[in-house]
Amino acid sequence: MPSLGALLFVLVCILLTWIFHRKSEAPQVRAEARPWVDGDLKDNTELPQVEEDAGDSAASEGNVDHIPFSHTRYSEREMIKRSQEFYELLNKRRSIRFISNEHVPQEVIDNVIKAAGTAPSGAHTEPWTFVVVKDPDVKHKIREIIEEEEEINYRKRMGARWVADLRKMRTNWVKDYLDTAPILILIFKQVHGFTASGKKKVHYYNEISVSIACGILLAALQNAGLVTVTTTPLNCGPRLRVLLNRPTHEKLLMLLPVGYPSKEATVPHFTRKPLEQIMGTALVSRNLSTLCSILT
Repeated sequence: MPSLGALLFVLVCILLTWIFHRKSEAPQVRAEARPWVDGDLKDNTELPQVEEDAGDSAASEGNVDHIPFSHTRYSEREMIKRSQEFYELLNKRRSIRFISNEHVPQEVIDNVIKAAGTAPSGAHTEPWTFVVVKDPDVKHKIREIIEEEEEINYRKRMGARWVADLRKMRTNWVKDYLDTAPILILIFKQVHGFTASGKKKVHYYNEISVSIACGILLAALQNAGLVTVTTTPLNCGPRLRVLLNRPTHEKLLMLLPVGYPSKEATVPHFTRKPLEQIMGTALVSRNLSTLCSILT
């Protein structure tokens, strides 16, 4: 017959399991209202699927050749060395708002955009468009559009908390770098594509896919010795889309001014979170196991 201690242990574990289960099913408390955001930046992956041509879809299904995968495997020592060097390279990356007007080779821009284009995407739809702007007049028109909207954002839309959080960056609606940077890269997400017959084609997880491509682009720019600052021009997407003659199924996700840092460039003296704060663990399971082990 089980001892009283064993029965108590079983009852405690059952009670804890029930509590955690109820907690996971409990309705979540409504989060604090999010800051105002541009409609172009809203995730639309849950929208109804666009109409597709069944014939096009069927014709493309199953006719992609599969080939052997080519892979370079490194020794553990080399893996550690390469991963450490890559971390050290990216750890030097900072958001730079002081950019020189010095010329950047076009081949470098082509290569970093090709690198971004290697990103994974939902069903390999590759839902991204990278628009490179170098013309001074077009850059200035982009600046005028963005500064006009950004002043409204700072004064009315963003709210006091958001503006206060940005104050330590010493940034406002004046964007000198949009004129001085030799290259502007505008990244658009394609909310859908088109089949061979012209019907709309679903682009699965288009925002997530393009966001991954942007991350690779930032790493590629850092690797090439260039700097940038990630900007999301709120409420500017439609006007910039018209200015650049882009189709309506493309939505502006991000704008990157690209170049070399100017001689007077400064950055906030920030530090990054240590590994133990950015690497999560299964805390609930671990705590439950620890508690049960203590009770035994």
